[in-house]
Amino acid sequence: MIRLHDKFFKPFLSELQIQGAVRRMAEEIAVDYKDGNPIFVGVLNGAFMFVSDFLKAYPHPCEVSFVKLSSYQGLTSTGIVETLLDVPDNIEGRSIIILEDIIDTGRTLQKLVHLFSNTKVKEFKIASLFYKAEVYNGEYAIDYVGLEIPDKFIVGYGLDYKELGRNLKEVYQLNQKHMINLVLFGKPGAGKGTQAQFLKEKYNLKHISTGDVFRFNIKNGTELGTLAKSYIDKGDLVPDEVTIKMLEEEVDKNPDADGFIFDGFPRTTAQAEALDNFLESKDMKIDATIALEANDDILIERLLERGKVSGRSDDQDVSKIKNRFEEYNSKTAPLKEFYEDQHKFHSVNGIGSIDEITQRLTAVIDSLKA
Repeated sequence: MIRLHDKFFKPFLSELQIQGAVRRMAEEIAVDYKDGNPIFVGVLNGAFMFVSDFLKAYPHPCEVSFVKLSSYQGLTSTGIVETLLDVPDNIEGRSIIILEDIIDTGRTLQKLVHLFSNTKVKEFKIASLFYKAEVYNGEYAIDYVGLEIPDKFIVGYGLDYKELGRNLKEVYQLNQKHMINLVLFGKPGAGKGTQAQFLKEKYNLKHISTGDVFRFNIKNGTELGTLAKSYIDKGDLVPDEVTIKMLEEEVDKNPDADGFIFDGFPRTTAQAEALDNFLESKDMKIDATIALEANDDILIERLLERGKVSGRSDDQDVSKIKNRFEEYNSKTAPLKEFYEDQHKFHSVNGIGSIDEITQRLTAVIDSLKA
């Protein structure tokens, strides 16, 4: 077992297994291009070891070049890929073979295909040392595969966790306990805060309220808080990547949590996609989204009663309450569809005693662990 930053990794693939896969790929491609002079294009940074060993095993004339891709502003959580080192020159009429370290969802591959689609190459093929077939979107054919592996986060042999682990000769797999990550929905007065308190104690989850996170960062003058405040002061929306970075810091602060409850984020489909991308970069995922449902009239009564104690003006005016309900409905509808498409949306009756509602929520969560 090795430790990189805050995570532990266990042995997964030996140096012997990896080198055997590299040699097999080199032999297979050599058969197809024994009479040609292909250009092998490595994808930095992760493929540098693979490219080096592959070229040593490739027996015929060839050329090599590199492209480099990175997530927007270095935030892998955004899923926005930009080009840092472009396609090589003088490739018109040539056979191009991309050498990728790993293909999982296909997001980077999509960018690569678009890069070369604007060129006049003779042909364009893709070779990946590691391939996560169960999560690949299947948009493009993978021509050569070294090893098909399960959807687990790995490091070593060029692959990193926060830039550590690239120099390892072997590949290690994240040693991660089963986590439960939830998105909690509910109209004002539905009892999200109360239920989140019970759930986090029962399942050792960390409750991350976007509002609380924003207030903490702004109040304490953190770099992200100052950045967020600069947008707020101008009347602009805080960019999703800033919010995601705040959430990432909250997740990193709680390595011992058995999962997270996200409250107040996402609020749009774009944010939901960004959250998925961010969690995926940490070998995590949203397991379920749970909406506490209740009749509007009952919720209005609850909020009016709460307003007598809290003193909040928006809990004391029926018209303001109804406006908040309408805003919730308009924003949640597309999110419901987004998570339903992933079979992760659950509706829970939010009427009854606190214990009754907690039992309904725990029934949903326990079914995820089964």
